[in-house]
Amino acid sequence: MTGKYFITFVIFLIVLRLMELFMSSRNAKWLTSNGAVEYGQKHYPFMVSMHTLFIVSLLIEHQFKYGNTPNGGPVSLALLFTFIAVLAFKFWTLSTLGVYWTTRLYRIPNSEPITAGPYRFVRHPNYIEVIAEILVAPLIFHLYFTLILFTLLNAWMLSVRIKEENRIWQLQA
Repeated sequence: MTGKYFITFVIFLIVLRLMELFMSSRNAKWLTSNGAVEYGQKHYPFMVSMHTLFIVSLLIEHQFKYGNTPNGGPVSLALLFTFIAVLAFKFWTLSTLGVYWTTRLYRIPNSEPITAGPYRFVRHPNYIEVIAEILVAPLIFHLYFTLILFTLLNAWMLSVRIKEENRIWQLQA
């Protein structure tokens, strides 16, 4: 079907996403038990669909482009190492947020935004990381259709998401 490096990478991405969903669910329980209110429910199913279809698109484009290639097509090691650096940034961001990180939008009344870690330098570091993942992952395997399509979809999704998140922090607790 496809190259072992690509399949290993996709399995890694899927396991990473499942771990993130588990962590998000656990943190959401803590947040709601501490009085957090959820926002952005309308766009959340679209965001989940987009991230799921991103992985599906990687699989389909790779199969279409390299399906009959014995080694599964070219792999950019420089971009693979870039992806690892992006993940290190992600782990820094998630560990800074701790129990406040979820894939959903929550706010505990009277709470203030986190200003430690990467949040000292940038308002939305997690979204910068997501942008980088969606750019770099397809480039590792030269999958340009997925790169372009999901960069555009993610830009739209983040415009909705960041607007909602900024609105939440403007609300009086």
